[in-house]
Amino acid sequence: MPGVLMWIRMWPVIDSRIRYLGLGEAEAFPSRRSRLIRLERRFVPLLVTTLLPILLLPWTAHGQWYARLILAVVNSALIVQTMRSLPLLIPSPRAPLWVGAYRLLGLASMVVVWWLVYERGNTGETFRVEFFLLSLFFVLSLARLVRLLAHVPRVNVQVLAGAAAGYVLLGLTGGMMATALQMIDFHAFNLGSTADHQLILDRLTYYSFVTISGLGYGDIVPANAFGERFVIMMGLASTLYMALLTGLLLGRFLGSLESNVLAEDLDRGND
Repeated sequence: MPGVLMWIRMWPVIDSRIRYLGLGEAEAFPSRRSRLIRLERRFVPLLVTTLLPILLLPWTAHGQWYARLILAVVNSALIVQTMRSLPLLIPSPRAPLWVGAYRLLGLASMVVVWWLVYERGNTGETFRVEFFLLSLFFVLSLARLVRLLAHVPRVNVQVLAGAAAGYVLLGLTGGMMATALQMIDFHAFNLGSTADHQLILDRLTYYSFVTISGLGYGDIVPANAFGERFVIMMGLASTLYMALLTGLLLGRFLGSLESNVLAEDLDRGND
């Protein structure tokens, strides 16, 4: 009986904590929680696949066929792992349509990536379409990742790996968008003196990470209004990402600590 009375007294606090954490009623049930916990195991492979393009891009600067093959394999692995790691959590009547469109976009990006293995030139309309599709796919993936991290029931190393993967994905997406912009307008960025020895994608991926980290070395600079607007958007995106993820994960961590305290209080009440 004391335990029941304790639950009655503590339920408003528990209910407010659930609402504060952004968990709906369905997410308070074990089935949703267990599914989210299973998804946590995919965050570390996602982080590894996002880091692979950064590590391998310098070895593809010569543009030979096997270099394009390496890029295609790495980008395909990243696309597949991203689709595996970011399912649609909230069911709705339009959920199958959104899932199908997302997978179709990922498949289209993979097709264009592999087409470039057989394409001799690395410029032209095909290359612009590739980076436009990849940018759109990864922007949507980043939004899905943030939404997924907002619903995870706990904070651990795997969840932190997912947050880190989102940050790396933001930098890669910025590099792809900057490359597409540079191919549309060759005066968007001044790439510096070492541009002749690197792929444009490699050079602008480096610039994207320098921008979102706030380092600003100055070796690559925007050369017109389009490049400047790109820098503004990347700066805003990185700031919002860090603020949102810090607030979400910190709130989740504090919520788990408070839940443990409540559980201990309930155990004492039962005793």
